Amino acid sequence: MNSLFSTERIGECLVVRLQSADGTNRLTRECVEKLTSAIARFAAERSAAGLVITGNEKFFSAGADLREISALNGKTAYEFSKIGQQLMAKIAEFPAPVYAAISGYCMGGGLDLALACRHRVASPHAVFGHRGAALGLITGWGGTQRLPRLIGKAGALEIFIAAEKIRAERALEIGLIESISDDPIAEALRRISRETPAVEENA
Repeated sequence: MNSLFSTERIGECLVVRLQSADGTNRLTRECVEKLTSAIARFAAERSAAGLVITGNEKFFSAGADLREISALNGKTAYEFSKIGQQLMAKIAEFPAPVYAAISGYCMGGGLDLALACRHRVASPHAVFGHRGAALGLITGWGGTQRLPRLIGKAGALEIFIAAEKIRAERALEIGLIESISDDPIAEALRRISRETPAVEENA
């Protein structure tokens, strides 16, 4: 365990829980780099039937650290975008089912991370959004590509351009998430257990 995220094995699955001192689980550069290394190691070990990424009851993740973003210039912005894309690629390419188990706010880069997961389940009070447009920003972590593919161009524009927040029920309606559960981690683990035979068969 470290100050940025913890890992726990539950049965045959790994649960990665984002964490931070202020509880918002921001994806700082340090967090992104360490999380990328950890997921790459888990993938190489091939010892998990599935991976669940989660946060706390109030925040899945508030996204990138705006203090870090405000300090970027052209060159460092490109590098920051690249390290974020590397994390999302490691998640998308993970050799077992990956679920985002979302409670509370899933914003900005946190939404990009959830979109990189193969599946998403959420609690009834989950809130999704990408507020970058309200700040004159746009994500460089792949969300602008993944979100339209998942929910369509119109819905993606509503979230990205209008900076609209989407509640869990609406997220389910538009296909952003697959289910709503009072315990999204347990729901993710249950779904992985159903997929395990197929995973073993293709291994």
